[in-house]
Amino acid sequence: MRFGVFYELQLPRPWNKGDEHRLFQEAMEQVVLADQLGFDYAWEVEHHFLDEYSHSSAPEVFLATAAGRTQNIRLGHGIHQVIPNYNHPARTAEGLATLDLLSDGRVDFGIGEGATRLELGAFGIPAKRKRAMALEAAEQICNMMVLTPYPGYEGEGFSMPCRNVLPKPLQTPHPPLWMACTNRDTIKVAAANGIGALAFSFLDPDEARTWSGIYYDIIKSDECVPLGHAVNANLAMVSAFSLHEDRAEAIRRGQDHFEFFRYSQQKLVAEDFVPGYSNMWEEFLDARGDASDRLIQAALTRAEYDGAGIGTPEDMIRHLQALQEAGVDQVVFLQQAGRNSHKNICESLQLFADRLMPQFKADADAREARKAAELQPYIEAALARKTYMQPLSREETPVVKASVRVAGEDGRKR
Repeated sequence: MRFGVFYELQLPRPWNKGDEHRLFQEAMEQVVLADQLGFDYAWEVEHHFLDEYSHSSAPEVFLATAAGRTQNIRLGHGIHQVIPNYNHPARTAEGLATLDLLSDGRVDFGIGEGATRLELGAFGIPAKRKRAMALEAAEQICNMMVLTPYPGYEGEGFSMPCRNVLPKPLQTPHPPLWMACTNRDTIKVAAANGIGALAFSFLDPDEARTWSGIYYDIIKSDECVPLGHAVNANLAMVSAFSLHEDRAEAIRRGQDHFEFFRYSQQKLVAEDFVPGYSNMWEEFLDARGDASDRLIQAALTRAEYDGAGIGTPEDMIRHLQALQEAGVDQVVFLQQAGRNSHKNICESLQLFADRLMPQFKADADAREARKAAELQPYIEAALARKTYMQPLSREETPVVKASVRVAGEDGRKR
């Protein structure tokens, strides 16, 4: 099994001087520690204008900094907003390739479209068209990273002429593709396009097994026609994360912050919002009441407690075994949420690496090799079904005319 860490860069109010600086610096220190401890992935989201919920609006900068301070951990856009209104596809392709070169081929490319009116409305993106716009742009981004030159494109969401998009990524044909998935429908979309599924829903093992079955059944079927030039058949699932030898302490350290993540996520989608004047943390505390204390008392009386990532190492073992048996390939830990402390996050990461990681990573390479062999004929068939954009020959490539100064009626050059 593979393990990742995930960052929204949450910063609940009140905001004091220096808080954002501390938040970013501590998150980077956590990524460096995760790399040293042997975690496989660091995922960074892209969101815009989401007070308290996410201050991660420039993940390419965060990941580039991480590339220079880490050695082995893979650097994942989880996700990058690919709709052209957010980021022009050519600029996305250039940024991905540059990061891939600087990181020695450690980039993973998660695609997303945004879900809130705060984002979609600000960039003039019609909610009903966002999925189609995202998939259209993502396919062309892959073409830009592969083809020399890129032949150009006339589409619904954007158009551009023939250009050679540089640089090209180190990984061939391009970094692995992933897609943000929040329900069964998006799981189906990811599988049908041969894209890894980043499941941003917190599922119990039974539901995770259902999602995994749906996903891999489609990967193996004629429905799978790859969006990119390779198939990334993987299911990653986000989990809460707070680990301590004392279960009550693990809950005290992590539960409220994880619940705030879910509370603020729902509020931003379902309720009215006044930009710059949010107060979600205080509202959350009022709504929560003494629920945290009651949860601790209930958890302490249950030998088979399943805190879904919050608890003792033994609790976490049961949680991960259930997800592994359900067919989950990677568990991505949401440890930076709410107002949890840097010290507690680092201690949880260290405890996980010391007590659990050897057990779950011991046969990861062998398991992945068996899986790759099983899926190889299906992936080859899927790639054969794809209609590829064709490269242009030298003779077919249009000439870009030089700028010419034209003489006016008076004979002067203009």
